[in-house]
Amino acid sequence: MMNMPFVTVIMPIRNEEAYIEKSLGSVLAQDYPPDRMEIIIADGMSTDQTRDIIRSYQQQHSNIVLIDNPQQIVPTGFNRAVKQAKGEVIVRVDGHCEIPLNYIQTCVKQLAETKADCVGGTLNTIGETRMAKAIAAAQSSPFGVGGVSFRVGSNKGKYVDTLAFGAYHRDVFDRIGLFDEELVRNQDDEFNFRLIQAGGKIWLDPSIKSIYYSRASLRTLWKQYYQYGLYKVRVIQKRGQIPSWRHLVPVCFVVGLIVTLSGFVITQHIGWLVPVVIPYVIANLITSIIIARQQWGSLFWLPLIFFVLHFSYGWGFLVGLWKWRHYFGATKRS
Repeated sequence: MMNMPFVTVIMPIRNEEAYIEKSLGSVLAQDYPPDRMEIIIADGMSTDQTRDIIRSYQQQHSNIVLIDNPQQIVPTGFNRAVKQAKGEVIVRVDGHCEIPLNYIQTCVKQLAETKADCVGGTLNTIGETRMAKAIAAAQSSPFGVGGVSFRVGSNKGKYVDTLAFGAYHRDVFDRIGLFDEELVRNQDDEFNFRLIQAGGKIWLDPSIKSIYYSRASLRTLWKQYYQYGLYKVRVIQKRGQIPSWRHLVPVCFVVGLIVTLSGFVITQHIGWLVPVVIPYVIANLITSIIIARQQWGSLFWLPLIFFVLHFSYGWGFLVGLWKWRHYFGATKRS
């Protein structure tokens, strides 16, 4: 077993008492040799029972390391962990997810076979309440999140622009640096984009799967996707390129919606609704009905959830364009 690479699992978390036992338990249950693996948990000074739960696990598992993340955001916690990691392979695991028992084993194997710099798989997004289940269904739909493979699934392995909970060769961080600590959200997207721009490759294997627990309310979903849109602007500015044109669809929708609704209010002419509002409502309702055939209880919420996904991201993007307008034209970060 000594020829198996040493793996460091990094978990940047904060206030995850509801999920940390499931998440950490799934890491500890891996079929990868425990003496070839360490788990570094970067806790953002949790105010709930998260730290107590972790300490109880530490009493039974010597390979769990708990460190403080006083800045309380993902990139600073992740970077602190990377700096003291012993692993030849770095795997990020979220406190809001579970990984199957062969996750690390498969990732390590795929890193060796594909020669990729990062490998990962697809998310099975689930919810524990009726609202959360509806949100999970929307987040797994191409209409909800675009064609991003790690969310909507893939039938075959392929190179992608980003994925969640990736496994990286350690030297990737030596070559291109750590997570950008300005980015409260999208720090993994920016890192993966930076990796690709540096000539690296990211491999998605559909046999690698993980469970992700969706947000449970429209308020928390709005905040999440608003921040995605907001910080996507900084990712584009920092990298000097748009990762994918799908990122511009929500902001185009929001601008179109504002223009057409304003025109309708001013003129009282229904023709203003034809270009954006009516097609969107039809597409939204049709998609909601198709998805709701699997769970009819979600039909009432799905149209609103789709709207929240699209509008919050697009509105956040618009705010980001204004907030960071002075960065446009600046030199791209290396």
